[in-house]
Amino acid sequence: MKTVTIYTDGACSGNPGPGGWGAILSYGEAEREISGGAAETTNNRMELTAVIESLRLLKEPCIVELYSDSKYVIDAIDKGWVYGWKKRGWVKADKKPALNVDLWEQLLALLSTHTVHLHWVKGHAANPKNERCDALAVAQRMKFAHGEK
Repeated sequence: MKTVTIYTDGACSGNPGPGGWGAILSYGEAEREISGGAAETTNNRMELTAVIESLRLLKEPCIVELYSDSKYVIDAIDKGWVYGWKKRGWVKADKKPALNVDLWEQLLALLSTHTVHLHWVKGHAANPKNERCDALAVAQRMKFAHGEK
């Protein structure tokens, strides 16, 4: 299987509010940047969307080294929380409903296709690819904040 490196980030102004996401996919010497956003969203939705949209681009099952500064995404998967939420009918351990179920379902399907190794990176800590993803996400957030499409 091919090994792809992916960096992702999400940004939101207000929670909810206008938001954006950005990602960098690298395979060998090739690199591709993608981004998008929404007029009314949350930071966690943008973090999840960045991962989902990145994995969707892969045309075959891959080994993925995924880097994100989102504890929400990384911990929910690495610590198995999301699998418990699903098993309980999308209810968290505290009996509250899990959020972003539509996105988690999409991500779980993609995780079953690829071998994903998750890596948490500290945000805004001079990691060039994380900083670039943040810039992509913020640019999209600004477009939606100003009513552009």
